[in-house]
Parts: sequence; structure tokens; C-alpha cells
Amino acid sequence: MITSFLSDDTICAVATAPGMGAIAVVRLSGPQSHDIVCRLFHQHDKPFQKEQIVGYRAYYGQIVDLDDAVVTFFKAPHSFTGEDSVEISVHGSVFIQQRLLELLVESGARMAMPGEFTRRAFVNRKFDLAQAEAVADIIASQNEAAHRLAMNQLKGGFSKELQALRAQLLEITSLIELELDFSEEDVEFADRTQLKSLLDKTQSHITKLIASFKLGNAIKNGIPVAIVGETNTGKSTLLNALLGEDRAIVSDIAGTTRDTIEEVMNWDGILFRFIDTAGIRETDETIERIGIERTYKKINEADIVIGMIDATKDSEAIQQAIQAIVEKVDASHQTLFLVLNKTDLRHCECDNALLISAKTGEGLDQLRDRLVEAGRKLMGVQDTVMVTNVRHYEALKHASLSLLAVRRGLDESVPTDLVAQDLREALYYLGSITGEITTDEVLGNIFGRFCIGK
Repeated sequence: MITSFLSDDTICAVATAPGMGAIAVVRLSGPQSHDIVCRLFHQHDKPFQKEQIVGYRAYYGQIVDLDDAVVTFFKAPHSFTGEDSVEISVHGSVFIQQRLLELLVESGARMAMPGEFTRRAFVNRKFDLAQAEAVADIIASQNEAAHRLAMNQLKGGFSKELQALRAQLLEITSLIELELDFSEEDVEFADRTQLKSLLDKTQSHITKLIASFKLGNAIKNGIPVAIVGETNTGKSTLLNALLGEDRAIVSDIAGTTRDTIEEVMNWDGILFRFIDTAGIRETDETIERIGIERTYKKINEADIVIGMIDATKDSEAIQQAIQAIVEKVDASHQTLFLVLNKTDLRHCECDNALLISAKTGEGLDQLRDRLVEAGRKLMGVQDTVMVTNVRHYEALKHASLSLLAVRRGLDESVPTDLVAQDLREALYYLGSITGEITTDEVLGNIFGRFCIGK
């Protein structure tokens, strides 16, 4: 299946960010990359000879009739793609970049497809599929924690976990398959008690990986922080104040926010994803009611909930509003910050709430400090391997279901061939994560999301 991706083409693309800059890097990979560059690259007004190439050394010269350049040659198999490769550094003019690509294509290269350099590295077994996806995560990382998780995955931390799991399952499968080969003799090679123990151990490991996705995804995409409360408590004003921009519409009219609004903010290296929700109240208005339903959903998904209460209301209404929010939050896995807003209009006391004014900024520094502290506590458990990729998460869930079927089959003395089929399915799903078992369509979808030069 993988062999269909092998290509004798030499590909090229701009590897640096699009647009104008101080320098731009154009990369090539493929069997003709050295020959193509040598035809265009001159030193001391003389063509650069292929025989002069020393791998992993940078050469200064000129791309003929275009620009000065620094060219670095890489030799197979010791390159990112595993092929002969070249990186050309030129001035960052958009014209120079485009003209250089034209010269390379005219000389025999073709433009790379999205993610094709990383895809070739995967095909040439420089790393597995999970590590290849980590390359994209490193590029997209927006905070230290996300970068650290991606680097751990690139170095093979997650892949090693999967290899250990597959090794355990292969041991079970080999014993079961052996029984199938001798089914007519009615021989039982695998001790059922030992098999169940090994299955339970493997299932427990997979369950932990599945459970890590919630935090891993939060680190990668931002810790979800839901701002909730009744209508007109100042939720949108708070969102704007935290972001430092007018992101949400602010109005005295109750029910202005009809849908959730999400924005990210990086504080002290921690990425937060703030979610402004529709105000909670009884309503017959269809669209607003849908917005309120989404509010309840976002409360369930959030790691941190900011419960906003209007300080201008009487004490009884304030306590009722607090109780309504507390009832919606699961204290076992969510952090709740109660904030009493509009203290610029009415000064009051509340033992279990932070006093703020989203309009004037009073108390917002304390709220930020508490959010950062809560974020750090969440980040403090990230030293273990975590799942951050939805594709991996789904595959692990499927593998877990297959193993549950195996366990049930052993408990109920289901025929060995059916148990073996469930085991094969579990192995298939684990193998799909690292690319040991995959399809052209899956690979095309994964690498199609990469930038062109990667």
C-alpha cells in the first residue's frame, strides 16, 4: 500500500512563510535535486559541479541571473525525506521566490503537493505516521506546553506506548491463532486466566490514553473556559476586556448573545480558549433557546467555568443565580470561579465570589491570576504521554471496543475464530495510528492539511 506513494519525481516548494521577508528558503527533494541545482548555481562565475558536493555543507554563490544564494546539499538517506535534498536560501522577495521556482520546474522539478516532503519522509521510514503528524503540531503549536507535547510525539514517545500495546496484543493473538490451526485436535494453547489478565492490563492502558485526550486537546487548542450566567450580567463585556478588543457585541438588550463566541488568549505560556455563551433564562424565542442549549453543552465541555452574577440585583436573586450555576458544574473535574460583576454600580459583599467590574477593569487582574494558577495545575500533569489528535483518539476508542468484545468472548466461551477476529480489529486500529496499517485515502487526508513546503 505504501509503495504506491513512492515517486521518482523531484519536488520543490518554498519552505518559509508566504510573503516578503529578509530571506526565503526553497527546498527540493528527489533523485534529480542535486543535478537540477548544480545547473542553476554558480560560484565565482563558474557552474557548480556535482562532484564538488559535500553533504551537509552550505555553499555561497549565485542563482544565474537572479540572486545571491546559500545552498545546502543533503544526501540520501541522511536527510529529512530520506532522499537527496537541497535547501536554497535567497532574499525574501516574492518575485525572487516565484522566479526561482519557475527555474527549478523548467529544469525538471515539479511543484510539491501539500505535506509531500513529510509524506516522503514517512514513506522512506524516517518516522511513523504519528510522528509525521507531530511535525504539523509543532508548526501549529501556540504555547510551550503544546510544543512540548508535540516534540515528545515527534521523538516517538506516543509511538513507543503503542508499540508496547501492540506487542501485548500480538502475544495474545499468536496464541489464539495457534489454537485455530489445531482446532480439529481441540487443543488449548492459551491459558484463559492469563489471557484475561493480559487483556485487562492492555485495556487499562488504552483507557488511560483515551482519558488523556481531554487534557491533551485542551493543551493543544486552549483550555476551554466557559463564561456563563443570566442575561445582561456582562459576559460579553468580560470577554472583550480579557481579550483587549471588542470581539463580542455588547448591548443593554437582554439576550443579545444568541450563540457561543470563542477566542484564544495566551497568558504566561498557557493557552486559554474563552467561550462567551448565551445568557441563561426562560424564553419562548426559538433561536435564543437554541443558544441557551448550546450554553449548557459548553458548560459540560469546559475545564474552567466563570460564573457571572449581576451585583446590582438583591441578595436573594444573587444567591439564586449562584446556586443555578453551581448546579450545572461538576466539581470533580471542573474549576468554577464565581464573579460578581458591575461592582462599579453597586458595592456589595459575597464570600464565595470575586468582585469585578468588566467595564472599568476592577478585579480583572485577580481573575487573570486565578485563571493562570488553575491553568498551571492542569498543565502540571502533562509529563506522561498524552493523546492530542482526534484521529488517534477515535482509533483508540475503536480498539477499546474491540478488546471489550474479546473479553466478553472469553467470558462467554465464544468460538475462538470470533475472538480472533475481534483481536485482529484491535490490532488494526492501533496499527492505523502509526501507519503500519493504513490507506491511500487516510494518508492523503492527513498530509493534505500540511503546508506546501512541509
